[in-house]
Amino acid sequence: MKKLKNIPKFKTEEEEREFWNRNDSSEFIDWNKSKLTSLPKLKPSTKTISLRLPEFLLNDIKVIAHKRDVPYQSLIKMILKERIDEELRNSV
Repeated sequence: MKKLKNIPKFKTEEEEREFWNRNDSSEFIDWNKSKLTSLPKLKPSTKTISLRLPEFLLNDIKVIAHKRDVPYQSLIKMILKERIDEELRNSV
C-alpha cells in the first residue's frame, strides 16, 4: 500500500487551485476508497465581466433568446459553452 502525502492547508481558493493544477491527486488521496455523492444545490462559481457588444449583435441575441424563452445572458453562456467545447474537440 502506497503512503499518501498530507494535503497542505491553503490560505485561499486560488492557492488550492494552483496546488491541484501542479500535483497529482493520487499522491494525496486513495481514490479506491472514494464514494459517489450528489451535491444538488452546488452552483458553479461565476465571475462578473464587462463585455462590450455592438448594439445590433445584442439585439440579435435578445431576439433569439426570446424565441427560445431563455434570458439573453443565459443564451450567451450557452452559445459560448457550445463553441468552446467544439474548439476543444477539434484542437486535440
